[in-house]
Amino acid sequence: MTNASTTELRYQSGFGNEYATEAVAGALPQGRNSPQRAPLDLYPELISGTAFTAPRHENRRSWLYRRQPSVVVGRYQPYAQPHWTTGGDRGIALPPEPLRWHPMPLGDTPADFIDGIRTLAANGDAETQTGIAAHVYLASHSMQRRAFVNADGELLIVPQQGRLLITTEMGVLDVKPGEIALVPRGVAFKVALPDGPSRGYLCENYGAQFRLPELGPIGSNGLANARDFQAPVAAVEEEAGDYELIKKFGGHFWRAPAGQSPFNVVAWHGNLAPVKYDTANFMTIGSISFDHPDPSIFTVLTSPSDTPGTANCDFVIFPPRWLVMEDTFRPPWYHRNLMSEFMGLVYGEYDAKPGGFKPGGASLHNCMVPHGPDKEAFEKASHADLKPHKLDNTLAFMFESRLRFIPTNWALQSPALDTDYADCWAGLKDPFKS
Repeated sequence: MTNASTTELRYQSGFGNEYATEAVAGALPQGRNSPQRAPLDLYPELISGTAFTAPRHENRRSWLYRRQPSVVVGRYQPYAQPHWTTGGDRGIALPPEPLRWHPMPLGDTPADFIDGIRTLAANGDAETQTGIAAHVYLASHSMQRRAFVNADGELLIVPQQGRLLITTEMGVLDVKPGEIALVPRGVAFKVALPDGPSRGYLCENYGAQFRLPELGPIGSNGLANARDFQAPVAAVEEEAGDYELIKKFGGHFWRAPAGQSPFNVVAWHGNLAPVKYDTANFMTIGSISFDHPDPSIFTVLTSPSDTPGTANCDFVIFPPRWLVMEDTFRPPWYHRNLMSEFMGLVYGEYDAKPGGFKPGGASLHNCMVPHGPDKEAFEKASHADLKPHKLDNTLAFMFESRLRFIPTNWALQSPALDTDYADCWAGLKDPFKS
């Protein structure tokens, strides 16, 4: 790859900004988006991530100036992807019980990032642009001369083990555990594994694009700041040769040959771009008096639905933070939610499940399914000396959705499924004394 002035990766700051970047000086046209002849004889190409008439503050699009347009590709043929499911399978009868999976082993089957994706649970429908899917990826080697395009939704990538070097049409993102990446719907990308085999989580969002949540009474500062999101600068893959293009379209997968790299964008401008974000920059907010606030105060990104205040998906993190509340049970209380919760653990220990929830694992608590601290966590928190305490070296997250998650048959039959999960509450006795 090349860029304007250096071979080192550089970024542009901001979320939803109007970016402008060129890998070769003079490649960006001035004053118009599609001149009769673009500079350097490049091809202008528009990618629209929202409807043309979306309100200006919500409209997302970028102009790409490339050596060949993306329409130059061979005929598509079906591509087998048996473990990636789109939408919830209503035929699976799921009891209203909590579910948990131990960390998924990388396994003995070689797979790159795309072929290593496994769907744990999903809801909604990509055709109606509602809902999400929660996946894990188990990758053993880098994608080479192949790229992936998802026409069904944007991808929120949460690495858990190993860095990802994500090459996109707009440039390159280097994403390590503790950081996240967001790749818009329809943008081609490939993933290299500079640290070797890699594991992590994916949220495939069929609904409205992720955006920063409104802050309401919090005011103008707090949670994730737009300036801490980083978009890539323009870069061009110089190496010539054929490519394989994998495309997800309507829940089906297709492959086509291409005689050139899809990463041939010499310049681009607009506000539709892949970005990365370091969760260490999240400004946590919590109680400094008593009681335990709702997890909504930990929302990094939200995908709104047609019901105000009820998200298609909230991406919520539980990073290192101080606990100072007085006369308060500090871990999450026992609760049942309208919102369904898919949780993962990137590193460290989750305070409500200190022994049973491991990095790389996952849990699922669907709508109105009771859950909360296990017996060990409850007893420890109930008798703790409530001094200021910092939860450190930990990062958990949730994909919260208004829709019920339906696990896949692969997830329900996986050896990683913790069939004894409910036993963590069995020791909770009735201590009531009248």
